[in-house]
Amino acid sequence: MDNLLAARTQMAISLMFHIIFAVVGIATPLLMFISEALWLRNRNPVYLELTKRWAKGTAIFFAVGAVSGTVLSFELGLLWPQFMEWAGPIIGMPFSLEGFAFFTEAIFLGLYLYGWDRIPPLAHLLAGLVVAISGAASAVFVVTANAWMNTPRGFELTADGRPINIDPIAAMLNPAALPEVLHMVLAAYAACGLAVAGINAYVLLRHPGDQFHRAALAIALLVGGPAALLQPIAGDIAARTVAVTQPAKLAAMEGQFRTEAGAPLRIGGWPDRERRETRGAIEIPKGLSLLAYHDPNAVVKGLNDFPPELHPPVEIVHVAFQVMVGSGTVMALVVLLAGVLAIRGRGVPENRHLLRALVVTSPLGLIAIQAGWFVTEVGRQPWIIQGVMFTRDAVTPMPGLVVPMAAITLVYILLGVVVVILLRQQVLSTTPSRATKEGASSNARVGVRGHHCLGPQHLPAARGCRLRGRRLGFPRVGRAG
Repeated sequence: MDNLLAARTQMAISLMFHIIFAVVGIATPLLMFISEALWLRNRNPVYLELTKRWAKGTAIFFAVGAVSGTVLSFELGLLWPQFMEWAGPIIGMPFSLEGFAFFTEAIFLGLYLYGWDRIPPLAHLLAGLVVAISGAASAVFVVTANAWMNTPRGFELTADGRPINIDPIAAMLNPAALPEVLHMVLAAYAACGLAVAGINAYVLLRHPGDQFHRAALAIALLVGGPAALLQPIAGDIAARTVAVTQPAKLAAMEGQFRTEAGAPLRIGGWPDRERRETRGAIEIPKGLSLLAYHDPNAVVKGLNDFPPELHPPVEIVHVAFQVMVGSGTVMALVVLLAGVLAIRGRGVPENRHLLRALVVTSPLGLIAIQAGWFVTEVGRQPWIIQGVMFTRDAVTPMPGLVVPMAAITLVYILLGVVVVILLRQQVLSTTPSRATKEGASSNARVGVRGHHCLGPQHLPAARGCRLRGRRLGFPRVGRAG
């Protein structure tokens, strides 16, 4: 394995692990915030228990994500020094803003975790909201930097290829920034929301009356469902940007070798470089031209129009793109079915066919995200900065990169095992607390002083309230007196 391949492989492995931690770290604070808001509204102990469980999960993923993100920061400088020297002044601003968002998240997560009974309930809830917002902001700034690598802006080139007249704001506002950010953030909420929904659906198949998992399923669908339905729209916007700014990547995504008007949309198939065609694909006439340019007769450039040395690895990009689109489509269809059932008054937690579908769908969001990053990064090759710097020119000259690649891989495997063990203890536990049992079984009289369940002398003023959204499976709050 040569140095370039070893460096790219190490970076890919690091990103594949980090993206999982980052995605869950973006979405779980929102789940946590919603459940606490419901707890403060109706004082059902189920939501308090759920909030604390998700808070622990958020802390685990934040800690592991901080470690894997730090490794990635070092890898950028150690493996790609020429890239960082060249691009650092241009993309330094989004990385600095990401650091600010990260520290904000860390501070308020600390307040949230250690602020139970130490700060007012509303302040505690708002701290959770800041955690959710800053986590999403971190993703926005990092993806903005990656979008710049796909559509570099905000500088001029000298005769010897050096950047001058740098405008970091223009660099952040590059053409791919908004489409990539929208696509990635929605993917995070959809993937995490449906993964959590699948876990709780699995428990409900075994214990249909479990109020804790009914509540968790409802909140997870409220977060992941709308994102999954909006994701095809975001994907369409991103694909049209790629069609204009990276036509070779689009051709690889679709297995399009010939330049033609009214290009077909291909489902499946295997690109054959020797025969210059994609074999075994289902072709929808004029579908690609319509989706990429909103014109069924638009001309789509094929790979044959580009020098062979500038072709992305078409097999990897095409298959990854098909996996991403297929996974996203299945997720949207399952969410749509859940929505129809809820609107028609058929309880989601009672429909065992839907619960099974949610279990099967649960890993598809994370699979789609991994495949999407393959499309983004492999599809840009052989460039590290599209049209400006080749990947081979950015790699470090230091030999023996296979050794750190193997070491990093081992570290991430061990890190993954630790996370699975911790989550099994904290999240997958099906034994509710005593407070949860009481709230779910008898809706006993509860009051609140800070965040503790007390006796009837502290009953909330609003009695007999019922929580909206029961069709999605929210536990009912009975009369308190």
